[in-house]
Amino acid sequence: MGGLLLESGELLRRRLDPLYHRRANGGAPRVAVVAPPKERTKPRTNDTSPGGGGWQVVAFNNDYNTFGEVIEILIIATGCTREEAEIETWEIDRFGSCIVHRADRTECERVAGIISSIGVKTEVEKEE
Repeated sequence: MGGLLLESGELLRRRLDPLYHRRANGGAPRVAVVAPPKERTKPRTNDTSPGGGGWQVVAFNNDYNTFGEVIEILIIATGCTREEAEIETWEIDRFGSCIVHRADRTECERVAGIISSIGVKTEVEKEE
């Protein structure tokens, strides 16, 4: 696995910092701006287990948390492996949201509270 998730912290900060891109490219942004989808699509999940209590936590993409911040908070909040947190963070960035945890309602609310403490929007919802 390569790419942004495994790069050094400084290189990752440079790649994700919009001001760095503008300075490095003579004022022009380095990446295209894409409008968010008009309707919410069902979040993706890597968890193929049947769930753990009928509830799930969905984490949403934003413009201010770094990959590293999201990876670390997912590990802290859910107890998942770094690899799983990296995959979920990539999916949050790529698809706009990802189911990051399944459990009973109380546990999901606890996990969502930890994740949202760094500014990542979360929702606790019943599994479909």
